[in-house]
Amino acid sequence: MNKINPIYLIAICILCSCGYVNAQTKITADLDQIISTAQEKSPDALVAEARLINSKWRNVAFESSFKPQLRLNATLPDLNRAISRIPLPDGSVEFRSQSFMNTDVGISLNQVIKKTGGTVSIGTSLERLDQFGTADLPYNRSYLTRPVSLFINQPLFGFNQYIWDEKENDLEYESNQKEYVEQREAVAFDAVNNFFQLYVTGIQLENAERNKVYLDSLNVIAEGRFSVGRIAETEMLQVKLGSKNASAQVSQLELDHQIQTEQLRDFLGISEEVIFDLTPPQDPPMYLINEELAIAEAIKNRSRTLAFRTRLLLAERELEEAKRNAGPSISLQGSLGLTGTNESLSESYRGLLDQESIRLSLSVPIADWGLGKARKEIARTNLELEQLQVSLDQNNFEREITVNINQLDLKRKQLRLQKEAMDVAELRLDIAKKRYQIGKTDVLDLNAAILDHRNSIQQYYSALWNVWQAHYEIRNLTLYDFVEGKSIVY
Repeated sequence: MNKINPIYLIAICILCSCGYVNAQTKITADLDQIISTAQEKSPDALVAEARLINSKWRNVAFESSFKPQLRLNATLPDLNRAISRIPLPDGSVEFRSQSFMNTDVGISLNQVIKKTGGTVSIGTSLERLDQFGTADLPYNRSYLTRPVSLFINQPLFGFNQYIWDEKENDLEYESNQKEYVEQREAVAFDAVNNFFQLYVTGIQLENAERNKVYLDSLNVIAEGRFSVGRIAETEMLQVKLGSKNASAQVSQLELDHQIQTEQLRDFLGISEEVIFDLTPPQDPPMYLINEELAIAEAIKNRSRTLAFRTRLLLAERELEEAKRNAGPSISLQGSLGLTGTNESLSESYRGLLDQESIRLSLSVPIADWGLGKARKEIARTNLELEQLQVSLDQNNFEREITVNINQLDLKRKQLRLQKEAMDVAELRLDIAKKRYQIGKTDVLDLNAAILDHRNSIQQYYSALWNVWQAHYEIRNLTLYDFVEGKSIVY
Protein backbone atom coordinates (compact mmCIF):
# COMPACT_ATOMS: atom_id res chain seq x y z
CA MET A 1 0.00 0.00 0.00
CA ASN A 2 1.27 3.44 -0.89
CA LYS A 3 2.01 6.01 1.76
CA ILE A 4 -0.42 8.84 2.23
CA ASN A 5 0.51 12.45 2.55
CA PRO A 6 -0.46 14.49 5.63
CA ILE A 7 -3.39 16.16 3.87
CA TYR A 8 -4.89 12.80 3.01
CA LEU A 9 -4.34 11.53 6.53
CA ILE A 10 -6.13 14.61 7.88
CA ALA A 11 -8.97 13.94 5.47
CA ILE A 12 -9.19 10.39 6.78
CA CYS A 13 -9.49 11.76 10.32
CA ILE A 14 -12.29 14.11 9.27
CA LEU A 15 -14.16 11.40 7.42
CA CYS A 16 -13.79 9.08 10.37
CA SER A 17 -15.24 11.69 12.70
CA CYS A 18 -18.21 12.09 10.35
CA GLY A 19 -18.84 8.34 10.15
CA TYR A 20 -18.09 7.91 6.43
CA VAL A 21 -15.16 5.50 6.70
CA ASN A 22 -15.80 1.79 6.88
CA ALA A 23 -14.63 -0.18 9.89
CA GLN A 24 -11.01 -1.32 10.00
CA THR A 25 -9.77 1.24 7.50
CA LYS A 26 -6.04 0.89 7.06
CA ILE A 27 -3.97 4.05 7.38
CA THR A 28 -0.36 3.97 6.20
CA ALA A 29 1.73 6.81 7.60
CA ASP A 30 5.21 7.65 8.74
CA LEU A 31 6.29 9.56 11.83
CA ASP A 32 6.19 13.00 10.18
CA GLN A 33 2.65 12.41 8.94
CA ILE A 34 1.46 11.33 12.38
CA ILE A 35 3.02 14.44 13.92
CA SER A 36 1.57 16.84 11.35
CA THR A 37 -1.88 15.28 11.67
CA ALA A 38 -1.73 15.45 15.46
CA GLN A 39 -0.74 19.11 15.35
CA GLU A 40 -3.69 19.95 13.11
CA LYS A 41 -6.57 17.69 14.14
CA SER A 42 -5.88 16.03 17.47
CA PRO A 43 -8.07 17.01 20.45
CA ASP A 44 -5.02 18.47 22.20
CA ALA A 45 -4.26 20.66 19.19
CA LEU A 46 -7.87 21.83 18.95
CA VAL A 47 -7.86 22.71 22.66
CA ALA A 48 -4.66 24.73 22.17
CA GLU A 49 -6.21 26.58 19.24
CA ALA A 50 -9.37 27.31 21.24
CA ARG A 51 -7.26 28.74 24.06
CA LEU A 52 -5.40 30.95 21.62
CA ILE A 53 -8.65 32.29 20.16
CA ASN A 54 -9.99 32.88 23.66
CA SER A 55 -6.87 34.84 24.61
CA LYS A 56 -7.23 36.92 21.45
CA TRP A 57 -10.76 37.98 22.35
CA ARG A 58 -9.80 38.66 25.96
CA ASN A 59 -7.12 41.00 24.65
CA VAL A 60 -9.64 42.66 22.33
CA ALA A 61 -12.02 43.14 25.27
CA PHE A 62 -9.27 44.66 27.39
CA GLU A 63 -8.15 47.10 24.70
CA SER A 64 -11.76 48.05 23.99
CA SER A 65 -12.23 49.07 27.62
CA PHE A 66 -9.85 52.01 26.99
CA LYS A 67 -11.76 53.24 23.95
CA PRO A 68 -14.72 55.64 24.14
CA GLN A 69 -17.85 53.86 25.33
CA LEU A 70 -21.13 55.24 23.98
CA ARG A 71 -24.11 54.24 26.11
CA LEU A 72 -27.85 54.83 26.10
CA ASN A 73 -29.48 54.96 29.54
CA ALA A 74 -33.22 55.16 30.00
CA THR A 75 -36.03 54.65 32.51
CA LEU A 76 -39.24 53.79 30.67
CA PRO A 77 -41.05 54.52 32.99
CA ASP A 78 -40.78 54.82 36.81
CA LEU A 79 -44.37 54.84 38.15
CA ASN A 80 -45.05 55.62 41.82
CA ARG A 81 -48.41 55.78 43.59
CA ALA A 82 -48.22 55.89 47.40
CA ILE A 83 -48.92 57.80 50.60
CA SER A 84 -45.72 59.45 51.72
CA ARG A 85 -44.47 61.70 54.50
CA ILE A 86 -44.30 65.19 52.95
CA PRO A 87 -42.57 68.22 54.63
CA LEU A 88 -44.69 71.38 54.37
CA PRO A 89 -43.41 74.97 53.94
CA ASP A 90 -44.17 75.81 57.57
CA GLY A 91 -41.91 72.98 58.74
CA SER A 92 -44.64 70.52 59.64
CA VAL A 93 -44.94 67.03 58.11
CA GLU A 94 -48.05 65.38 56.80
CA PHE A 95 -48.94 62.11 55.08
CA ARG A 96 -50.24 62.85 51.63
CA SER A 97 -51.11 60.85 48.58
CA GLN A 98 -48.65 60.98 45.67
CA SER A 99 -49.09 59.72 42.15
CA PHE A 100 -46.43 60.44 39.54
CA MET A 101 -44.50 58.86 36.69
CA ASN A 102 -40.89 59.68 35.88
CA THR A 103 -39.37 58.96 32.46
CA ASP A 104 -35.81 59.77 31.42
CA VAL A 105 -33.44 59.00 28.59
CA GLY A 106 -29.83 59.97 28.07
CA ILE A 107 -26.76 59.30 25.93
CA SER A 108 -23.28 59.44 27.37
CA LEU A 109 -19.78 59.03 25.94
CA ASN A 110 -17.35 57.72 28.57
CA GLN A 111 -13.58 57.64 28.29
CA VAL A 112 -10.90 56.30 30.61
CA ILE A 113 -7.80 58.50 30.83
CA LYS A 114 -5.20 55.76 31.02
CA LYS A 115 -2.16 57.93 31.73
CA THR A 116 -3.73 59.77 34.66
CA GLY A 117 -6.05 57.07 36.00
CA GLY A 118 -9.13 59.28 35.71
CA THR A 119 -12.39 59.15 33.80
CA VAL A 120 -14.28 61.72 31.74
CA SER A 121 -17.74 61.58 30.24
CA ILE A 122 -19.90 63.87 28.14
CA GLY A 123 -23.58 63.40 27.57
CA THR A 124 -27.07 64.74 27.07
CA SER A 125 -30.30 63.78 28.81
CA LEU A 126 -34.01 64.49 28.96
CA GLU A 127 -36.35 63.83 31.90
CA ARG A 128 -40.15 64.06 31.99
CA LEU A 129 -42.24 64.14 35.15
CA ASP A 130 -46.01 63.45 35.05
CA GLN A 131 -47.75 64.46 38.28
CA PHE A 132 -51.15 62.77 38.23
CA GLY A 133 -54.11 64.63 39.70
CA THR A 134 -55.13 64.00 43.31
CA ALA A 135 -57.54 65.56 45.74
CA ASP A 136 -54.91 68.13 46.63
CA LEU A 137 -53.05 68.62 43.34
CA PRO A 138 -54.10 68.90 39.70
CA TYR A 139 -52.39 66.99 36.87
CA ASN A 140 -49.10 68.55 35.85
CA ARG A 141 -46.37 67.71 33.35
CA SER A 142 -42.85 69.18 33.27
CA TYR A 143 -39.52 68.56 31.55
CA LEU A 144 -35.92 68.76 32.74
CA THR A 145 -33.31 68.97 30.00
CA ARG A 146 -29.54 68.76 30.05
CA PRO A 147 -28.46 69.44 26.44
CA VAL A 148 -24.80 68.96 27.30
CA SER A 149 -22.96 67.97 30.45
CA LEU A 150 -19.33 67.12 31.18
CA PHE A 151 -18.13 65.06 34.16
CA ILE A 152 -14.56 64.51 35.32
CA ASN A 153 -13.22 62.26 38.08
CA GLN A 154 -9.48 62.44 38.60
CA PRO A 155 -7.53 60.93 41.52
CA LEU A 156 -4.36 62.92 42.28
CA PHE A 157 -1.06 61.29 43.28
CA GLY A 158 -2.83 57.95 43.72
CA PHE A 159 -2.22 54.47 42.41
CA ASN A 160 -2.99 54.23 38.69
CA GLN A 161 -4.26 50.70 38.13
CA TYR A 162 -4.87 51.24 34.41
CA ILE A 163 -1.17 51.48 33.56
CA TRP A 164 -0.34 48.34 35.52
CA ASP A 165 -3.32 46.46 34.08
CA GLU A 166 -2.09 47.27 30.60
CA LYS A 167 1.41 45.99 31.36
CA GLU A 168 0.01 42.74 32.76
CA ASN A 169 -2.34 42.29 29.82
CA ASP A 170 0.45 42.81 27.28
CA LEU A 171 2.60 40.18 28.98
CA GLU A 172 -0.31 37.77 29.28
CA TYR A 173 -1.30 38.12 25.63
CA GLU A 174 2.26 37.62 24.41
CA SER A 175 2.63 34.67 26.76
CA ASN A 176 -0.56 33.06 25.42
CA GLN A 177 0.79 33.26 21.88
CA LYS A 178 4.03 31.59 22.91
CA GLU A 179 2.14 28.97 24.90
CA TYR A 180 0.26 28.05 21.73
CA VAL A 181 3.54 27.27 19.97
CA GLU A 182 4.70 25.30 23.01
CA GLN A 183 1.47 23.31 23.10
CA ARG A 184 1.82 22.40 19.43
CA GLU A 185 5.37 21.24 20.07
CA ALA A 186 4.12 19.28 23.09
CA VAL A 187 1.60 17.62 20.78
CA ALA A 188 4.49 16.66 18.48
CA PHE A 189 6.34 15.17 21.46
CA ASP A 190 3.28 13.14 22.45
CA ALA A 191 2.82 12.05 18.84
CA VAL A 192 6.37 10.65 18.87
CA ASN A 193 5.57 8.65 22.00
CA ASN A 194 2.30 7.30 20.64
CA PHE A 195 3.92 6.42 17.31
CA PHE A 196 6.84 4.54 18.86
CA GLN A 197 4.70 2.75 21.41
CA LEU A 198 2.63 1.24 18.63
CA TYR A 199 5.51 0.74 16.21
CA VAL A 200 7.85 -0.97 18.71
CA THR A 201 5.03 -3.25 19.85
CA GLY A 202 4.33 -4.07 16.20
CA ILE A 203 7.99 -4.97 15.63
CA GLN A 204 7.99 -7.12 18.76
CA LEU A 205 4.80 -8.84 17.59
CA GLU A 206 6.29 -9.61 14.16
CA ASN A 207 9.45 -11.03 15.72
CA ALA A 208 7.41 -13.03 18.23
CA GLU A 209 5.30 -14.49 15.44
CA ARG A 210 8.42 -15.45 13.48
CA ASN A 211 9.99 -16.97 16.59
CA LYS A 212 6.80 -18.90 17.28
CA VAL A 213 6.80 -20.41 13.79
CA TYR A 214 10.48 -21.28 14.12
CA LEU A 215 10.13 -22.75 17.62
CA ASP A 216 7.08 -24.75 16.57
CA SER A 217 9.16 -26.30 13.80
CA LEU A 218 12.00 -26.92 16.25
CA ASN A 219 9.53 -28.61 18.56
CA VAL A 220 8.63 -31.06 15.81
CA ILE A 221 12.33 -31.70 15.15
CA ALA A 222 13.07 -32.13 18.85
CA GLU A 223 10.24 -34.64 19.29
CA GLY A 224 11.60 -36.64 16.37
CA ARG A 225 15.13 -36.61 17.77
CA PHE A 226 13.84 -37.64 21.19
CA SER A 227 11.86 -40.53 19.70
CA VAL A 228 15.07 -42.00 18.22
CA GLY A 229 17.10 -41.25 21.33
CA ARG A 230 19.33 -38.54 19.91
CA ILE A 231 18.46 -35.95 22.59
CA ALA A 232 17.47 -36.15 26.23
CA GLU A 233 13.91 -35.65 27.40
CA THR A 234 14.89 -32.48 29.27
CA GLU A 235 16.12 -30.87 26.03
CA MET A 236 12.94 -31.90 24.22
CA LEU A 237 10.83 -30.41 27.01
CA GLN A 238 12.94 -27.25 26.95
CA VAL A 239 12.15 -26.81 23.24
CA LYS A 240 8.45 -27.51 23.88
CA LEU A 241 8.42 -24.95 26.70
CA GLY A 242 10.03 -22.39 24.43
CA SER A 243 7.30 -23.02 21.84
CA LYS A 244 4.55 -22.54 24.44
CA ASN A 245 6.16 -19.40 25.80
CA ALA A 246 6.39 -18.00 22.25
CA SER A 247 2.63 -18.56 21.80
CA ALA A 248 1.90 -16.80 25.10
CA GLN A 249 4.13 -13.89 24.13
CA VAL A 250 2.34 -13.50 20.78
CA SER A 251 -1.03 -13.37 22.57
CA GLN A 252 0.20 -10.73 25.02
CA LEU A 253 1.73 -8.59 22.27
CA GLU A 254 -1.47 -8.82 20.21
CA LEU A 255 -3.35 -7.41 23.19
CA ASP A 256 -0.75 -4.65 23.72
CA HIS A 257 -0.85 -3.80 20.01
CA GLN A 258 -4.62 -3.45 20.08
CA ILE A 259 -4.53 -1.23 23.17
CA GLN A 260 -1.86 1.05 21.70
CA THR A 261 -3.72 1.24 18.39
CA GLU A 262 -6.71 2.57 20.31
CA GLN A 263 -4.48 5.05 22.13
CA LEU A 264 -3.07 6.41 18.87
CA ARG A 265 -6.54 6.55 17.32
CA ASP A 266 -7.91 8.50 20.30
CA PHE A 267 -4.88 10.77 20.32
CA LEU A 268 -5.46 11.68 16.65
CA GLY A 269 -9.17 12.19 17.26
CA ILE A 270 -10.34 9.36 14.97
CA SER A 271 -13.71 8.07 16.08
CA GLU A 272 -13.93 4.97 13.84
CA GLU A 273 -12.02 1.68 13.96
CA VAL A 274 -8.79 1.87 11.96
CA ILE A 275 -5.62 -0.15 11.48
CA PHE A 276 -2.31 1.69 11.38
CA ASP A 277 0.42 0.51 9.02
CA LEU A 278 3.35 2.54 10.33
CA THR A 279 6.40 3.12 8.16
CA PRO A 280 9.75 2.39 9.86
CA PRO A 281 11.05 5.58 11.49
CA GLN A 282 14.26 7.10 10.23
CA ASP A 283 16.99 8.67 12.31
CA PRO A 284 16.28 12.27 13.35
CA PRO A 285 18.08 14.96 11.33
CA MET A 286 21.65 15.62 12.37
CA TYR A 287 22.55 19.16 13.39
CA LEU A 288 24.93 20.93 15.69
CA ILE A 289 23.57 23.00 18.57
CA ASN A 290 25.26 26.16 19.74
CA GLU A 291 24.54 26.31 23.45
CA GLU A 292 24.61 30.10 23.64
CA LEU A 293 22.22 30.36 20.68
CA ALA A 294 19.88 27.79 22.25
CA ILE A 295 19.71 29.69 25.54
CA ALA A 296 19.23 33.04 23.78
CA GLU A 297 16.40 31.65 21.63
CA ALA A 298 14.74 30.05 24.65
CA ILE A 299 14.83 33.35 26.54
CA LYS A 300 13.35 35.13 23.52
CA ASN A 301 10.73 32.55 22.55
CA ARG A 302 9.52 30.72 25.64
CA SER A 303 6.52 31.79 27.71
CA ARG A 304 8.46 30.86 30.83
CA THR A 305 10.59 33.97 30.37
CA LEU A 306 7.44 36.07 30.23
CA ALA A 307 6.21 34.29 33.35
CA PHE A 308 9.37 35.48 35.13
CA ARG A 309 8.68 39.04 34.01
CA THR A 310 5.04 38.78 35.09
CA ARG A 311 6.02 37.63 38.57
CA LEU A 312 8.38 40.60 38.94
CA LEU A 313 5.75 42.97 37.54
CA LEU A 314 3.16 41.82 40.09
CA ALA A 315 5.64 42.32 42.91
CA GLU A 316 6.53 45.79 41.61
CA ARG A 317 2.84 46.63 41.35
CA GLU A 318 2.26 45.58 44.94
CA LEU A 319 5.11 47.83 46.10
CA GLU A 320 3.89 50.81 44.06
CA GLU A 321 0.35 50.39 45.38
CA ALA A 322 1.59 50.19 48.98
CA LYS A 323 3.61 53.39 48.53
CA ARG A 324 0.71 55.30 46.99
CA ASN A 325 -1.84 54.15 49.54
CA ALA A 326 0.41 55.08 52.45
CA GLY A 327 0.28 58.77 51.51
CA PRO A 328 -2.55 61.29 51.16
CA SER A 329 -5.52 60.37 49.01
CA ILE A 330 -6.72 63.29 46.90
CA SER A 331 -9.54 63.19 44.38
CA LEU A 332 -10.87 65.91 42.09
CA GLN A 333 -14.41 65.70 40.76
CA GLY A 334 -16.10 68.27 38.57
CA SER A 335 -19.01 68.77 36.24
CA LEU A 336 -20.00 71.45 33.75
CA GLY A 337 -23.12 71.77 31.66
CA LEU A 338 -26.37 73.47 30.75
CA THR A 339 -29.83 72.70 32.11
CA GLY A 340 -33.37 73.93 31.72
CA THR A 341 -36.92 73.10 32.80
CA ASN A 342 -40.43 73.94 31.62
CA GLU A 343 -43.86 72.47 31.21
CA SER A 344 -43.28 72.54 27.45
CA LEU A 345 -40.59 70.37 25.88
CA SER A 346 -39.50 73.00 23.35
CA GLU A 347 -39.44 75.74 25.99
CA SER A 348 -37.30 73.62 28.30
CA TYR A 349 -34.41 74.08 25.82
CA ARG A 350 -34.65 77.88 26.04
CA GLY A 351 -33.23 80.09 28.66
CA LEU A 352 -30.76 77.42 29.75
CA LEU A 353 -28.86 77.88 32.97
CA ASP A 354 -25.23 77.10 33.67
CA GLN A 355 -24.61 74.19 35.95
CA GLU A 356 -21.17 73.74 37.50
CA SER A 357 -19.81 71.76 40.41
CA ILE A 358 -16.34 70.98 41.68
CA ARG A 359 -15.20 68.95 44.65
CA LEU A 360 -11.75 68.26 46.00
CA SER A 361 -11.66 65.46 48.55
CA LEU A 362 -8.67 64.75 50.76
CA SER A 363 -7.86 61.86 53.08
CA VAL A 364 -4.60 61.97 55.04
CA PRO A 365 -3.50 59.27 57.49
CA ILE A 366 -2.51 60.88 60.79
CA ALA A 367 -1.91 57.93 63.08
CA ASP A 368 -1.97 54.45 61.55
CA TRP A 369 0.49 52.94 64.07
CA GLY A 370 2.97 51.96 61.36
CA LEU A 371 0.42 50.20 59.14
CA GLY A 372 1.42 52.02 55.95
CA LYS A 373 5.14 51.53 56.59
CA ALA A 374 4.63 47.85 57.35
CA ARG A 375 2.74 47.33 54.10
CA LYS A 376 5.51 49.04 52.14
CA GLU A 377 8.17 46.89 53.79
CA ILE A 378 6.17 43.75 53.14
CA ALA A 379 5.84 44.68 49.47
CA ARG A 380 9.52 45.63 49.23
CA THR A 381 10.74 42.35 50.77
CA ASN A 382 8.29 40.39 48.58
CA LEU A 383 9.87 42.05 45.55
CA GLU A 384 13.38 41.18 46.73
CA LEU A 385 12.36 37.57 47.37
CA GLU A 386 10.72 37.34 43.95
CA GLN A 387 13.84 38.74 42.28
CA LEU A 388 15.99 36.10 43.99
CA GLN A 389 13.56 33.30 43.12
CA VAL A 390 13.26 34.42 39.49
CA SER A 391 17.04 34.56 39.20
CA LEU A 392 17.27 31.00 40.53
CA ASP A 393 14.48 29.76 38.25
CA GLN A 394 16.14 31.44 35.26
CA ASN A 395 19.43 29.69 36.02
CA ASN A 396 17.62 26.35 36.37
CA PHE A 397 15.87 26.97 33.08
CA GLU A 398 19.15 27.63 31.29
CA ARG A 399 20.70 24.60 32.99
CA GLU A 400 17.83 22.44 31.77
CA ILE A 401 18.60 23.47 28.20
CA THR A 402 22.29 22.67 28.63
CA VAL A 403 21.53 19.25 30.11
CA ASN A 404 19.17 18.36 27.25
CA ILE A 405 21.75 19.39 24.65
CA ASN A 406 24.35 17.15 26.27
CA GLN A 407 21.85 14.31 26.57
CA LEU A 408 21.03 14.53 22.87
CA ASP A 409 24.69 13.86 21.99
CA LEU A 410 24.80 10.91 24.40
CA LYS A 411 21.56 9.47 23.04
CA ARG A 412 22.86 9.76 19.47
CA LYS A 413 25.97 7.82 20.49
CA GLN A 414 23.85 5.21 22.24
CA LEU A 415 21.75 4.81 19.09
CA ARG A 416 24.85 4.06 17.00
CA LEU A 417 26.01 1.44 19.52
CA GLN A 418 22.57 -0.20 19.67
CA LYS A 419 22.47 -0.41 15.88
CA GLU A 420 25.81 -2.24 15.88
CA ALA A 421 24.63 -4.50 18.71
CA MET A 422 21.45 -5.37 16.81
CA ASP A 423 23.46 -6.35 13.73
CA VAL A 424 25.72 -8.57 15.84
CA ALA A 425 22.76 -10.20 17.61
CA GLU A 426 21.07 -10.90 14.28
CA LEU A 427 24.21 -12.56 12.93
CA ARG A 428 24.61 -14.61 16.11
CA LEU A 429 20.99 -15.79 15.93
CA ASP A 430 21.39 -16.87 12.33
CA ILE A 431 24.48 -18.89 13.23
CA ALA A 432 22.82 -20.40 16.32
CA LYS A 433 19.82 -21.56 14.27
CA LYS A 434 22.00 -23.26 11.68
CA ARG A 435 24.19 -24.92 14.32
CA TYR A 436 21.21 -26.24 16.25
CA GLN A 437 19.58 -27.65 13.13
CA ILE A 438 22.69 -29.72 12.42
CA GLY A 439 23.11 -30.66 16.09
CA LYS A 440 26.25 -28.64 16.78
CA THR A 441 24.81 -26.70 19.74
CA ASP A 442 22.23 -27.17 22.46
CA VAL A 443 18.87 -25.51 23.01
CA LEU A 444 20.15 -23.26 25.78
CA ASP A 445 22.53 -21.50 23.41
CA LEU A 446 19.75 -21.17 20.84
CA ASN A 447 17.33 -19.68 23.39
CA ALA A 448 20.01 -17.25 24.56
CA ALA A 449 20.59 -16.12 20.97
CA ILE A 450 16.83 -15.65 20.41
CA LEU A 451 16.50 -13.66 23.62
CA ASP A 452 19.54 -11.47 22.84
CA HIS A 453 18.25 -10.77 19.34
CA ARG A 454 14.80 -9.81 20.67
CA ASN A 455 16.33 -7.57 23.32
CA SER A 456 18.70 -5.92 20.84
CA ILE A 457 15.81 -4.96 18.56
CA GLN A 458 13.85 -3.53 21.46
CA GLN A 459 16.90 -1.63 22.73
CA TYR A 460 17.63 -0.23 19.27
CA TYR A 461 14.15 1.17 18.81
CA SER A 462 14.12 2.40 22.39
CA ALA A 463 17.35 4.29 21.63
CA LEU A 464 15.82 5.66 18.41
CA TRP A 465 12.74 6.65 20.40
CA ASN A 466 14.93 8.46 22.95
CA VAL A 467 16.69 10.45 20.22
CA TRP A 468 13.40 11.56 18.69
CA GLN A 469 12.14 12.54 22.14
CA ALA A 470 15.31 14.55 22.77
CA HIS A 471 14.94 16.24 19.37
CA TYR A 472 11.44 17.50 20.13
CA GLU A 473 12.28 18.25 23.76
CA ILE A 474 14.97 20.69 22.62
CA ARG A 475 12.60 22.20 20.06
CA ASN A 476 10.03 22.73 22.80
CA LEU A 477 12.57 24.16 25.26
CA THR A 478 13.91 26.69 22.77
CA LEU A 479 11.06 27.03 20.22
CA TYR A 480 13.86 27.09 17.67
CA ASP A 481 14.30 24.86 14.61
CA PHE A 482 18.02 24.05 14.45
CA VAL A 483 17.57 22.28 11.11
CA GLU A 484 16.04 25.31 9.39
CA GLY A 485 17.91 27.80 11.57
CA LYS A 486 14.88 29.87 12.56
CA SER A 487 12.37 30.34 15.36
CA ILE A 488 9.29 28.12 15.33
CA VAL A 489 6.19 30.10 14.40
CA TYR A 490 2.68 28.91 13.57
